[in-house]
Amino acid sequence: MNFLAHAWLACEGSDDFLYGNLIADGVKGSDLGDWPVDVASGIQHHRKVDAWVDQHPSVLNAKHRAPAGKRRYAGIALDIVWDHFLARDKAGLLEQQQMVERCYRLLSARPAPNRLEAMMPFMIKHDWLRNYADFDFTCKAVAGLGQRLSGPNRLAELIPWLQSDYRLLEADYHSLWPALSATLSSDGAVNYAYNPQEE
Repeated sequence: MNFLAHAWLACEGSDDFLYGNLIADGVKGSDLGDWPVDVASGIQHHRKVDAWVDQHPSVLNAKHRAPAGKRRYAGIALDIVWDHFLARDKAGLLEQQQMVERCYRLLSARPAPNRLEAMMPFMIKHDWLRNYADFDFTCKAVAGLGQRLSGPNRLAELIPWLQSDYRLLEADYHSLWPALSATLSSDGAVNYAYNPQEE
């Protein structure tokens, strides 16, 4: 899951909790003692969601379909693709507009840590959270992220697969998102380990 999905999963919490979910990928280490309690809780929540998602059969199946030799990077691309389907499905909803504006307000008011510091103003300026609804934009975002990694742009090399596998990826998303949402609704938090018997 990427920024938009994490925002939706955290939007019922406080601003600090939502902010922690949004900036978690820029926070290193397990010692969160320097962060306010709700921000630290948000960071932990983000990490638990990521761990759960990475073990879900839909995600594992999608990674298995990725081109051989590029599967190591498929998870990064898929996180952004899940945001595409979420943005597409919720485009035009008042709740989506309000939540996106809330995220931008928080990210404009507080600096993001480490590698996210330079990214966040760019994300806000180009309205990534709404523009993910456009698949061409999403593919450009995947390739753009690949430019930030060392070596050849392996994420850009995955774009033809994402395009050709679109319908199967859509089906994966429609299995993944309801399962994750149901787990959060029933538990109030997501467990580190994915339990297929919960579905």
